[in-house]
Amino acid sequence: MDDILPVDLATVRLLIVGVNPGLWTAAVNAPFARPGNRFWPSLQRAGLTDDIVDASRGLSAPDEQQLLRRGIALTNLVGRATARADELTTSELRDGGRRIIERVHEMRPDAVAVAGITAFRTAFGLPKSKLGRQEAGTVRGWPEDVDLWVVPQPSGLNAHETIDTLAAKWREVWDSLPAE
Repeated sequence: MDDILPVDLATVRLLIVGVNPGLWTAAVNAPFARPGNRFWPSLQRAGLTDDIVDASRGLSAPDEQQLLRRGIALTNLVGRATARADELTTSELRDGGRRIIERVHEMRPDAVAVAGITAFRTAFGLPKSKLGRQEAGTVRGWPEDVDLWVVPQPSGLNAHETIDTLAAKWREVWDSLPAE
């Protein structure tokens, strides 16, 4: 699946990192595309997008441009599509964690939000991490000037979260960013 990145990486304020594309997402080449995924409704409710993005048939150019204008970019820890994230290997997640650290050094966004605590713990070797803002120094090689957050996985398989609770977490991340 293609990343959603601007031409000028210096414009990225928030890099959102998914775990990996699901099969539907990979088929339409759009992040969080499966109907029923709560990612887009929670971003809209949090005020990060104007409307609920319908990525189920692909991400429209206007929706992509809205994200990029706001300084939001998207990528994944692992590029391999699976039906469920628990099909990924520890090695794949750890490699993805290293790749994200390299990308963050290159991009220097204000913040990174990883959507999925279990994958985060594995990718960065931090088995006791909790949701929320992370101490940058706990992730080996993480740039001190880039905030690191972990938010819940928005998949419907994560029954502990609702659109409202996800939106509150996205709002907390967004509100932590420096004013433009």
